[in-house]
Amino acid sequence: MKTKLPNVGTTIFTTMSQLAQQHGALNLSQGFPSFDAAPELINRVETYLRKGVNQYAPMTGVAPLREMLAQKTEQISGLIYHPEREITVTSGATEALFAAISAVVSPGDEVIIFEPAYDSYVPAIELNGGVPVFISLQAPDFKVSWSEVSEKITDRTRLMIINTPHNPTGQVWHKDDLNQLARLIKEREIYLVADEVYEHITFDGIPHVSVAQHPDLFERTFVCSSFGKTFHITGWKVGYCLAPAELSTEFRKIHQYLTFSTVTPIQFALADYLQEPEHYLSVAEFYQQKRDFFLKNLEGSAFSWKPSQGTFFQSLSYQGLSEEGDAELAIRLTREYGIASIPTSVFYQQKTDQKLLRFCFAKDNSMLQQAAERLLKIQW
Repeated sequence: MKTKLPNVGTTIFTTMSQLAQQHGALNLSQGFPSFDAAPELINRVETYLRKGVNQYAPMTGVAPLREMLAQKTEQISGLIYHPEREITVTSGATEALFAAISAVVSPGDEVIIFEPAYDSYVPAIELNGGVPVFISLQAPDFKVSWSEVSEKITDRTRLMIINTPHNPTGQVWHKDDLNQLARLIKEREIYLVADEVYEHITFDGIPHVSVAQHPDLFERTFVCSSFGKTFHITGWKVGYCLAPAELSTEFRKIHQYLTFSTVTPIQFALADYLQEPEHYLSVAEFYQQKRDFFLKNLEGSAFSWKPSQGTFFQSLSYQGLSEEGDAELAIRLTREYGIASIPTSVFYQQKTDQKLLRFCFAKDNSMLQQAAERLLKIQW
């Protein structure tokens, strides 16, 4: 049969996880924690399961969760979203991203993507007939070239996708980035999808600045986020989208025919859990300790790095050590040294190889220590 996505096959995440399992390797490739959710949160889910809250939730999400999201967002960023009209609960951030892209992209529309980029963006664009336009971020800083952005914007540009904190590089956008962006699109009808799933995971005092916090960008921005990364519950697949009423209306037209609603008892449990801000405000410190522990144990290795500014990923460079391709090296390290990572070239359309491997440090310290010990033994 004719395929709608001829360039899509098995993802590198599945490939590396399978390879890690085959070789009994430490899996620092796929981005999921090796530890469980807080017992308190699990207990709240059990409570609502036993209460019989097991039928369809409202299409937009249960009211208590949307109200708590509105409170949390206002307290953290000062942004005000109406819980009834402007907040939608989704089955994970990937669904939110797909719905947001589908809401505004029509055949022939151009969508600017900053790469390395999360792998769900391009398929969503192409399934809607859009044309992805790539702007490459260069190691080691991965900063945006605003002159290149200006050159890539055309009369057909309909959307830009922004990911901050950024997977896979760990870089964080700053206010100046948003000022530059606002200046370039001020007179154009260009919408923004802000992938902010790592919003609570930034380090070294660097704040997360939501794209919607810029006053000239608020009305055109879909903010997509998730509870999975924040509360170590990636398997629950509960996300949300914050967007002004006009954008939310179009978003919900797509969402209602994708999943319609998201698992009900978990929504009520999350609403309860959000009542204590420390549950999400403490996450940055928790993961910074993980990052620092991993890097400290890597001291003396041949790798070089810039400490991640956010997310729970750390890139390690082997530039100057070997000409081996990053995909080949990632496979070899899994087979020969028992440590699985992700080659960052897979996040580029042209498979740009910058001699970087991405490691997930959302793991128990014992696993991180073992991983570092194995990386120290690599022979170049």
